[in-house]
Amino acid sequence: MAGARLSPAVDRPSPARLAVWFWPVAVAGMIFLASHRPKLGGGSWFRHSDKVVHFSAYGLLHSDKVVHFSAYGLLGTLACRPARTWRGAAVAVLATSAFGASDEWHQSFVRGRTAEVADWVADTAGASCAAMLYVRWSWYRRQLERVLWWPTRHGRTIARAET
Repeated sequence: MAGARLSPAVDRPSPARLAVWFWPVAVAGMIFLASHRPKLGGGSWFRHSDKVVHFSAYGLLHSDKVVHFSAYGLLGTLACRPARTWRGAAVAVLATSAFGASDEWHQSFVRGRTAEVADWVADTAGASCAAMLYVRWSWYRRQLERVLWWPTRHGRTIARAET
């Protein structure tokens, strides 16, 4: 079929289908940027800034594993939103876990950072828990998919919803 041409719309995803991937890609990008920064060391903003950072990040949360669990839980939830099925959740968890493993590998090349298997386990556990909650618990899913109302300049409210 030498002269046959396909329609330009064939196999092209709609903008709405692409829009649901904006937030997972944005969060993955933020995780990548955060893991690309070297650990805090000398040259800080003020004399005891490292103590402030340690108190807020480790003193209140007790471990960086909580941060890993939470960040990858958010990423796992956002990644399973487009499918909303057990199969989609499984794919989202596998993809998030693979991203976590690649992120730990990436950190091994960043000065002052190390790759830890325990971090990857926390990443995968956070994504798994979040995906399971999203698919299995309808109240949680409804809260995440709820229409948000935003006030306007003139005192009225308008609905803003994500797909």
